[in-house]
Amino acid sequence: MGKPHVVILGAGPAGLGAAFRLARRGDARVTLLEQNRHVGGNAGSFELAGMRVDYGSHRLHPSCAPEVLDDIRGLLGDDLLDRPRHGRIRLCNRWIRFPLKPLDLALGLPLRFSAGVGVDLLRKSLANGSSANHEETFASVLEHGLGRTICDNFYFPYVRKIWGLRPEELAVTLARRRISAGSLSKMVRKVFSALAGSKASGRGRFFYPRNGFGQICEAYYHAARDAGADICLGARVQSVEIEGNSVKCVRYEMDGRAVALPADYVWSTIPITVLAKCLKPGVPPEIGQAAERVHYRAMILVYLVLEQERFSEFDAHYFPDGAIPISRLSEPKNYRAGHGPKDSTVLCAELPCAAEGPEWNMSDADLAQLVCGSLETAAIPARAPIKEVAIRRLRQAYPIYRQGYEIHFDRLDRWVGQIDGLLTFGRQGLFAHDNTHHALYMSYCAADCLEPDGSFANERWQDYRTLFETHVVED
Repeated sequence: MGKPHVVILGAGPAGLGAAFRLARRGDARVTLLEQNRHVGGNAGSFELAGMRVDYGSHRLHPSCAPEVLDDIRGLLGDDLLDRPRHGRIRLCNRWIRFPLKPLDLALGLPLRFSAGVGVDLLRKSLANGSSANHEETFASVLEHGLGRTICDNFYFPYVRKIWGLRPEELAVTLARRRISAGSLSKMVRKVFSALAGSKASGRGRFFYPRNGFGQICEAYYHAARDAGADICLGARVQSVEIEGNSVKCVRYEMDGRAVALPADYVWSTIPITVLAKCLKPGVPPEIGQAAERVHYRAMILVYLVLEQERFSEFDAHYFPDGAIPISRLSEPKNYRAGHGPKDSTVLCAELPCAAEGPEWNMSDADLAQLVCGSLETAAIPARAPIKEVAIRRLRQAYPIYRQGYEIHFDRLDRWVGQIDGLLTFGRQGLFAHDNTHHALYMSYCAADCLEPDGSFANERWQDYRTLFETHVVED
């Protein structure tokens, strides 16, 4: 038997990582299909006004798996910069450095906020660990762990903005996967460990490529191609054909021609809901209905090119306040130590929304005005002339963990998983609110499960799937 043919769908971090690992190992023939003419997906970069900018705010965190970080360092060399975190958050109409620092907690927070946190901590210490006997939700877990003050002033308003739902409507899964400091006691321990000088290695720092975050995916693309992977850009997948209970081929269109590509394995990193629609013959009605109930939150990225060298010293500003529609503002130049033109800078504002909702259909000029109004409200107005406005719309920015979503996702996931040769993984493929380093780790695990004899270690993959559920997203 010759080498198995693995067809990978999607050239985001997960797809590119898998193509790189498989091609470098040489145990499989690899073809990667990407509908866009560029790689990286939401983790990519593009050029605007002579500067490289990202699709929102991205960082490579030091908690990255060692084997992944070693490869990235090897691929990027000196272009991988080690940078300090330098953001801030608008909390109770004051700017506080983010991530929080002990001195800011002691001196910078409003008195009513600090007093409220103190009362919450005292109330928790007197509760003896008891909690009401009711079904847990995102809201109840956070309120029990962090206290009402932090929830009301920070997490809950931010939740409504990011996911478009009330905290009570969200599943408890989100609290476990989204919030790393899950209790007041943990948060206090973090503060005092920093005061005592026992700061964990890498905390407060991040890695960032000199030429934008997308340079990571671009490096994987070139390395995978050099190792023998066939990477087809501009290839729009039409269907994944199933014969019996096994994958047979992938049909796609590229440069006006239709192609049928035989496959032993199809590894999908595209949204699992999109994959379900691509399967031929079609999925059973109950699986189609489950897919319709798995939803993603959209995001509009508004880029303002300002006629000034620098807007601020901060790499990112966070806006939990519901009166300000944008959730975060980043300045890409500050992520890479000020590299870029001297006469201009770019701001990237993130506007969570519903796909096809009112914001989705706003004009470029109206979106720019919305951002400028947000900055005025936050007391950081853009005073320099705006040279250019650019808009990017992301349909699948965040998975929405609405209460009960697990029933529908699990039904869809189990049905896809029983098809021989078909694998779904990555942020979009597993409906996971994860970081880029998590997606890359998933791809390395998938490659590890393809045995030298061409078989796939399904039990090992299930062990990895259990491990993936412990991932906690980092901002």
